[in-house]
Amino acid sequence: MKKVTIYTDGACLGNPGPGGYGVVLLYNGHRKEISGGFRLTTNNRMEIYAAIAGLSVLNCSCEVILYTDSRYLADAMNKGWVKRWKAKGWMRNKKEKALNVDLWEKLLELCDRHVVKFVWIRGHDGNPENERCDELSTLAARQKDLPIDEGYERTLNFHE
Repeated sequence: MKKVTIYTDGACLGNPGPGGYGVVLLYNGHRKEISGGFRLTTNNRMEIYAAIAGLSVLNCSCEVILYTDSRYLADAMNKGWVKRWKAKGWMRNKKEKALNVDLWEKLLELCDRHVVKFVWIRGHDGNPENERCDELSTLAARQKDLPIDEGYERTLNFHE
């Protein structure tokens, strides 16, 4: 099984606001950078989306170490929160619905395809790959004519 290292980051200019994600993939001396954004989203959504984007470009099952500066993402996956929310019909507890269900479902599906270890790293702490992901995500969030984050905007329309 190929061993891939992925660094991810999400950014939001306001929360909610225009958002972006940045990803650096490292494999066997090769490097790939990807980024993108949405016109209206949240920081947490961009953190999750970055992981999805990184895992989605892998064309075969891989062993992945995924570095993130998002405790929300790392803890939700490592502590089994997401699987528990799903098992409870996407409820965090008896009263609160889980947020970002569309993204969690995609991420779980990708994690079934790959062996993924999520590792939390401190953001803005000098790690060159994390710093690059931060740069990519911020640049992406500042782009003009960003697409719609349908999963997010659908929830806004649902609550109106």
